[in-house]
Amino acid sequence: MNPILSFIIRSFAAVPVTIFTGLISFLFFNVNFLPSVGLALACGGITYLVLGVVMTSIFLKKHQLSRKEYRYIKKNLAEAKKKISRLNKSLFSIRDLSSVKQRIDILRIVKKIQKMAQKEPKRFYQAEQFYFSHLDSVVELTEKYSFLASQPKKSLEINQSLIETRQTLNELTKVLEEDLYHVVSDDVDHLNFEIDVAKHSIKKQKELKFPEENRWLK
Repeated sequence: MNPILSFIIRSFAAVPVTIFTGLISFLFFNVNFLPSVGLALACGGITYLVLGVVMTSIFLKKHQLSRKEYRYIKKNLAEAKKKISRLNKSLFSIRDLSSVKQRIDILRIVKKIQKMAQKEPKRFYQAEQFYFSHLDSVVELTEKYSFLASQPKKSLEINQSLIETRQTLNELTKVLEEDLYHVVSDDVDHLNFEIDVAKHSIKKQKELKFPEENRWLK
């Protein structure tokens, strides 16, 4: 659930309720000014909180998740966000031009998986290996690579480590691509099913439209 959108919707509902309650209590029920303000703020706050509960319930029902599952997923996504921030920082601190494309690909895939899991939390379960293993590996490797690449003088050992790290990152990029594919695998299967249905419908339509031609072809 988008927290910014949720805040905007809840605020748009709570602010008018606050103003309306304050005016009604002060003008029509002769409640003193300060109590009217307190009552208005209380009603606005309750409206804001109740709407939050309702919106969360609708969101969870839509994605077939329990509150416990959602808390678990949110916690892991929040931790992943910090790791992605570290990854972003280390990737763009590397000045090696030969690995620019690789670094852009890594960040693009990682952010894509995170964005999809935030939008549809149930996808988190399809990306558990990414969140509990592969993301940690790529963050640690890029931080190591960034540190070694930033050394003013590089020994043969450091250069060898940089080469090995680049090779490992190449392999990890392929693993991340597989993670992304796994996250969207259900969508791919659904699309293929829809394509098969569409092809079958087109074939049937042609048979109905040109029965004689199809009979001779058989």
